[in-house]
Amino acid sequence: MAHTGQLTASPLRLPGLSRVTLLRIAIILAVLAIWEAVAASGLLFRDVVPSLTVIARALASLLGEEGFYWNLGVTAGEVGTGLVIGGFAGLVVGIVLGGSRFLSRAFEPYIYYLGPTPKIIFFPVMIMWFGVGPGSKVAMGTISCFFPIALSVAAGMRQIDGVLIRVGRSFRANTWQMVTKIYLPAMRAPIVNGVRLGLGVAIIGTLLAETKLSNRGIGFLIINSYSTFNMPRMYSLLIAVFVLSIGVNALVSRLGNLEAVKRR
Repeated sequence: MAHTGQLTASPLRLPGLSRVTLLRIAIILAVLAIWEAVAASGLLFRDVVPSLTVIARALASLLGEEGFYWNLGVTAGEVGTGLVIGGFAGLVVGIVLGGSRFLSRAFEPYIYYLGPTPKIIFFPVMIMWFGVGPGSKVAMGTISCFFPIALSVAAGMRQIDGVLIRVGRSFRANTWQMVTKIYLPAMRAPIVNGVRLGLGVAIIGTLLAETKLSNRGIGFLIINSYSTFNMPRMYSLLIAVFVLSIGVNALVSRLGNLEAVKRR
């Protein structure tokens, strides 16, 4: 008896690619196709939506410019410094608030209320305090990343198994030993997530500050391209920032996973 009725056609799938990966690729291709269709249709003003080939040429030209890498280094230094300062402050505040119910009830609501506030409103204050140079941009990155890191660490502190804390205290561990041997290892995931969120908002805050008042950095290049209506160059800068942000985010996540594997 033939079993043809039970045969089903298997979907075409590239070797080594999951359905999720294929769907992601399909979404990217669809977005690119829509972009190219809008660029060719002429529905918008000329050069507002340039074709992908024009953007690709602008990106290739951008990557060949020495000034791009200098400005990228300026922005990276400002973001990195802000992340270190704001991250350390957020870590300390998160541990204190997460370890004390009284302090948490007294001060944590302020962090919750200020966290979603657009940090660009503080930029005039940062200019008055730190001037128009890199200091005000670092300050913007610092206050941007402080809140998500502090909140993530505070939440992570409350999730630590009480047995671990009692073991540390039974061995008469001091505060430094409790933090480094108990708290930080147990909060690896919340800390990594907080750093990833903090990095993202630090980049946003720094770039916004550079677009407002600066003569260097990637934000300055973006707003300068917009001001001169050089749309292909502006889009190429946005693509470069987007790709670099994804890469750094993935690196932070990978380092967190490697640390977890080492501890096992």
